Amino acid sequence: MKKNNIIYLNGLIDLAQSRLGSKIVYKTDEFFASAKRIINPWPPIFKEGVFDKHGKWMDGWETRRKRTKGHDFLILKLGKPGFINKVDIDTSYFSGNHPKYISLEACSISGKLPNKKTNWKTIIKKSPTKANSHHLFNIKNKNFFTHVKLNIFPDGGVARLRVYGSMKVKKKLSKGTQNLTSIINGSVPIACNNEHFGRAENILAPGVGKNMGDGWETRRSRGKNFDWIIIKCSTAGKIDRIQIDTHHFKGNYPDKCSIQATYIDNKLSSKNIVKKSKRWKLLLNKTKLYAHKKHNFKNKIMRNKKINYIRINIFPDGGISRVRIFGKTE
Repeated sequence: MKKNNIIYLNGLIDLAQSRLGSKIVYKTDEFFASAKRIINPWPPIFKEGVFDKHGKWMDGWETRRKRTKGHDFLILKLGKPGFINKVDIDTSYFSGNHPKYISLEACSISGKLPNKKTNWKTIIKKSPTKANSHHLFNIKNKNFFTHVKLNIFPDGGVARLRVYGSMKVKKKLSKGTQNLTSIINGSVPIACNNEHFGRAENILAPGVGKNMGDGWETRRSRGKNFDWIIIKCSTAGKIDRIQIDTHHFKGNYPDKCSIQATYIDNKLSSKNIVKKSKRWKLLLNKTKLYAHKKHNFKNKIMRNKKINYIRINIFPDGGISRVRIFGKTE
């Protein structure tokens, strides 16, 4: 949700993204474009004039033209099951070959594959789609889900399926030094002021970024501005070291960055967290950054203070691939 140039992410992440372990476990067809592309974490692209043995190359899932009764669908096993709050069904670059309608169902099972007895719940009723568009839905169902089923009527292509929600972290982190800003461990984005080219949650992802789209990147600022993101750590800890990775960002990395941090022991709204974050203590002073590099810093400021929220400021704008905050848990 965007308000007054602030994007409130509210701790929601894309549960469908492949880097969390999500997998397409069944599809009726993928003649023109592989179903697995629909859960790639980076934005879809268009390749002008590129064709493969099946036809025009498309960055998404696309089925053949249906000549029989019925409709196409795929089933996605969520790598990190959770509670679904919002869904984005993206038909970017699909024009003339997008589905006429879509719907989305979800279920919770212990096995890998649903069967005929699976109790599917409709969380998005059959709805019309538009070409080259984002279709955003708020989900009111409060159940815990492990799988989703995307139905397209009767056939066609979808670029990306984003399933935003909160995952259920099964166990606490073991004692010792841990990455407190890992999405796998339960770290989530709270808010940022811009994510024009790359989503904020990308900087919490595991592994090395695959490209610039697999990082957080803001638009070019004009004037004396700076960009920021607020992150809730997976658990509270005493910070030992910090890593800022600008992998792939060469002509668009931030010139400098700083990090603020605090400990919050009660529940605050995202709005109040943003408001108070301006006064948080510095964890890392404003520091020069460089292109396509891992920057490692030893914490010398708040070494013995427990923190569970951080705010990263980048000057004046640009992109960061990953942020790792290593701290000792208790």
